Amino acid sequence: MTDINHLPAAEAKATHHSLAKKIAAHDIAYYQKDAPKISDAEYDALRRELLALEDRFPELVSSQSPSQKVGVSPARGFGKVRHKVPMLSLDNAFSNDELREFESRVRRFLGLGPSDEVAFFAEPKIDGLSANLRYEKGAFVQGATRGDGQVGEDITGNLRGVTDLPLNLKTGNGPVPDIFEVRGEVYMSDEDFRALNAAQTEKGGKIFANPRNAAAGSLRQLDISITAARKLRFFAYAWGEVSEVPGERQSEVLAEFKRWGFTVNPLSRVCANMEEAIDAYRKLEELRATLDYDIDGVVFKVDRLDWQQRLGFVSRSPRWAIAHKFPAEQASTLIEDIEIQVGRTGALTPVARLHPVTVGGVVVSNATLHNEDEIARKDVRIGDTVLIQRAGDVIPQVLQVSLDKRPADSKPFEFPTHCPVCGSHATKEINEATGKEDVIRRCTGGLICRAQAVERLKHFVSRNALDIDGLGAKLIEAFYEDGLVRSPVDIFTLEKRDAAPGSLQRIKNREGFGDKAASNLFAAINDRHEIPLDRLIYALGIRHIGQGNARLLARYYLSFEALRTAFAQPGATSDEAYASLLDTDGIGTAAADAIREFFAEEKNQQMLDDLLAEVTVTDFDPPQKDSPIAGKTVVFTGTLELMTRQELKANAEKLGAKVSGSVSAKTDFLVAGEKAGSKLKKANELGVRVLTEQQWLDLIDET
Repeated sequence: MTDINHLPAAEAKATHHSLAKKIAAHDIAYYQKDAPKISDAEYDALRRELLALEDRFPELVSSQSPSQKVGVSPARGFGKVRHKVPMLSLDNAFSNDELREFESRVRRFLGLGPSDEVAFFAEPKIDGLSANLRYEKGAFVQGATRGDGQVGEDITGNLRGVTDLPLNLKTGNGPVPDIFEVRGEVYMSDEDFRALNAAQTEKGGKIFANPRNAAAGSLRQLDISITAARKLRFFAYAWGEVSEVPGERQSEVLAEFKRWGFTVNPLSRVCANMEEAIDAYRKLEELRATLDYDIDGVVFKVDRLDWQQRLGFVSRSPRWAIAHKFPAEQASTLIEDIEIQVGRTGALTPVARLHPVTVGGVVVSNATLHNEDEIARKDVRIGDTVLIQRAGDVIPQVLQVSLDKRPADSKPFEFPTHCPVCGSHATKEINEATGKEDVIRRCTGGLICRAQAVERLKHFVSRNALDIDGLGAKLIEAFYEDGLVRSPVDIFTLEKRDAAPGSLQRIKNREGFGDKAASNLFAAINDRHEIPLDRLIYALGIRHIGQGNARLLARYYLSFEALRTAFAQPGATSDEAYASLLDTDGIGTAAADAIREFFAEEKNQQMLDDLLAEVTVTDFDPPQKDSPIAGKTVVFTGTLELMTRQELKANAEKLGAKVSGSVSAKTDFLVAGEKAGSKLKKANELGVRVLTEQQWLDLIDET
């Protein structure tokens, strides 16, 4: 890990950018492709370093962080369900001190004093598959996976066969709410997992690596009779859309779940304070090995629901909950080779090929080595015996080299200075502010580099981007090699070109296709001729623009035409748009620079012209567009007393407003507390409407 305390600010920015890129890439591999490239432990280590940087350098905190991202888009073969209330993931704590800091953040946000008691609800973090169950008048009517947090898979039929899932809620204690969405985790017990693998072995079927994989694979069976036969179970722990909440605390609602007929984890408990919560974590860690189901940590939630409501959410997770994972498992193995992979931005990423080793019941054979500097820092060499660790069912992290076992003829690994794919020079970019090199070495080949072109196309069709059913990574590679798809627009003209007279490479004649498969592919492509704005922005693969920033840009500009027009012409117009974008809360200079550079490139403009001739981009539909502040720009300044600034900002964004850090002619409201200073003066000069904190709260209460 980088020495945060002695890192210059400029270098911290570059390090933060590098970490954010890695985390985003691994999110895609794990959530989108179901093909993770690193272990949970390695992923957590990256996040831990990023969070440490953001703590040391608060100016780095923005929606650039891939921690804003949630989940995975719906899988193929199932209908889609849009969640009425988003299903978000949780932030992680990695130590007791970080749990205490979580409590401090809660207190700061709510404006609580040190004597105010904050109770937490602690529950085991089940290693399974999240599901949302919708009940209307007590009857189960629909079930869905979390998906990408906004849209999930319709698995209603599959869930009907899950043990512990009542099809009708028990009403012995009175009527249930008209609408109630129960959320929880579908899992498989260790005993049932072993029995399933034994049966699979006997009939020559697929062997599952662990209970979570078995549960996920079983729940996503198109043949629901297979799901029903695999003894899946369900723990209830949360809720989505409801017409009424039966309690004032998290613990009270879960007690009601139990009365309705759900299984609530019996190890869950209320902790009077964070020290009790830490003790609950320690006890669950000791019990872990004795349980008949897998848990990988403990989740802590603020027990009071009114405080949960006030705390609200960031784009990725609730502010009122956090997960503390258990330590990773470790093993030693041999590095047989180090290979270099080239990503869509030209980044050269070293991957260690390991002698296969079993860690926690799972065989692992690969590990990312991050970058050239990381290899040099740890002095990792081919032939080394290394200590690895993993948590979950993915590739491990290389912790350290066993120098006493290093071969006598060992040589340091020489990182290539040329791209292994196209042969172009591979260089490190120079930070103009510091004059120092970036930690990432990149291929300079650009469009002539097959690896970059192919990876960009893979990103374009990935699940959180266009999500074209049936057009996966392998098919993109094959189509690229055969000259069928070399740019995004080629995807949308594929059917037309395929049907043209004299076409020599009909899709239906390709190996593994046929009339039906070709027809299904074209139908899936045609289904994406209308693209939501935030998905297109993300799909373009602009550096520093992950899902969180893509959604932030969509909310700011509302239409692709507005975004493109703002930066289409260089000069004053573009400079004004750039400055305005920087004023937007959550957008940093790296993201703003990347947006301006992308639209300044003529080749990108031509690509967009071609693409927009084939597709329609739907405008962003802002949340609560009927609120009195929807679409308005607000600036908060001065000492605010009725709510914390963080809570005021969160409420404003929830109601569709844009929160800015500076006053301009485009500002609609300035909310001014005591000692407002220069922002108040400028607002008065520009004729901006100035409100007191109470006047602002009265205004938003109109909703």
